[in-house]
Amino acid sequence: MKQNLVCYRTFEEKSPSSFETYKKFNGYTTWEKLLKGKMKPSEVIDAIKAAGLMGRGGAGFPTGLKMSFINRDKEGQKYLVCNSDESEPGTSKDRFIMQKNPHQLIEGMAIAAYTMGATVGYNYMRGEFMKEFESCEKALKEAKKAGLIGKNILGTGINFELINIIGAGAYIVGEETAMLESIEGKRAMPRFKPPFPANYGLYGKPTTVNNTESLASIPVILDKGAEWFKKLGTEKSGGTKIFSVSGHVAKPGVFEIPMGTPFKDLLELAGGMLDNRGCKAVIPGGSSMKIVPGKTMLKAEMSYEGMQSVGSAIGSGGVIVMDDRTCMVEALACVIKFYEDESCGQCTPCREGTNWLHQNLRDIIAGKGKIKDVDLLVEIAGKIEGKTICAFGEAVAWPVQSFIEHFRDEFEFYCKNGYSKVKGK
Repeated sequence: MKQNLVCYRTFEEKSPSSFETYKKFNGYTTWEKLLKGKMKPSEVIDAIKAAGLMGRGGAGFPTGLKMSFINRDKEGQKYLVCNSDESEPGTSKDRFIMQKNPHQLIEGMAIAAYTMGATVGYNYMRGEFMKEFESCEKALKEAKKAGLIGKNILGTGINFELINIIGAGAYIVGEETAMLESIEGKRAMPRFKPPFPANYGLYGKPTTVNNTESLASIPVILDKGAEWFKKLGTEKSGGTKIFSVSGHVAKPGVFEIPMGTPFKDLLELAGGMLDNRGCKAVIPGGSSMKIVPGKTMLKAEMSYEGMQSVGSAIGSGGVIVMDDRTCMVEALACVIKFYEDESCGQCTPCREGTNWLHQNLRDIIAGKGKIKDVDLLVEIAGKIEGKTICAFGEAVAWPVQSFIEHFRDEFEFYCKNGYSKVKGK
């Protein structure tokens, strides 16, 4: 990783997560400027908007705009929540920020909270993130010891308390309102919207929920300038983005690259295709995003508009690469089994539809399928998409629709020939 990139400024150091290392890279200087009144909250929001920072958690909503939804001058408690629940299959970027550069996240949260008038922030991590939790706890103690977090920070009268909290490993808690329910000690089930968290969030108070990578980008944007950040990317996709590359590649890993980088260059960073096989397909943004044929993906760029042009989305940045030996029927069955297991069960289309989809796929794989069952999969997906409280419905429907759109022949081949002939038995 190069030091001029956004989230991994400290990565090449021997002790990247330490307070001393972070201070070496101008750590907490922006936070101190805010505390000393050298920068106004409105200037922070304007800079983030100008930088073109889009939410890095999956939805891609403009971060600066989201932060502006809360009126900081309105009296009463307000909250900031950092969504570090990183549960999307194929995604492993936020955990590296928390392991290697937790102070940048802490500073980003402090800046965002002050800008919105929030005095309490929660960093919610998924249940398996024990190392990340320990790293963030250690960094928080260091920041408190330095007087940068807590009550009456540096004698300014400004307060900001940060709490690291760890969940129980449920995928659905990554949905922002389900996360709020979990923090309140309830079962993690998405809320109806409206009201939106900016009006009625944690404990009924105005709340903003942002992704880890989004918040960790804020200190560098303000330190180096919005124009610097924006120029790293494209006109519509400012800055850099962290991508997790897994699947049939020679060197799976996590890479921070400028937005607009060709996919073929990202694939090269990951060592190219495993065993020099052909690239059959790629899921570019975590398992809930639409799959893209390899030939199409090799001509695409990694940006919001680039992925939109090939019928998919950047999502969480979880790039799953599949080689020419991959069975698309079995791959889709694996994806849908995950969503069947992780549905919270609140909405009937999702609760019943995921089971129906998985059973239908199992029948096709077992040689019991008929050609009409392929169309039935698409029909079921369509009855789930857009008909659930949260976006889980789309997360289930989009893989089904795109797998069959691009690889229908494989599904029909299973239906015509049965499992034994497909597997050569």
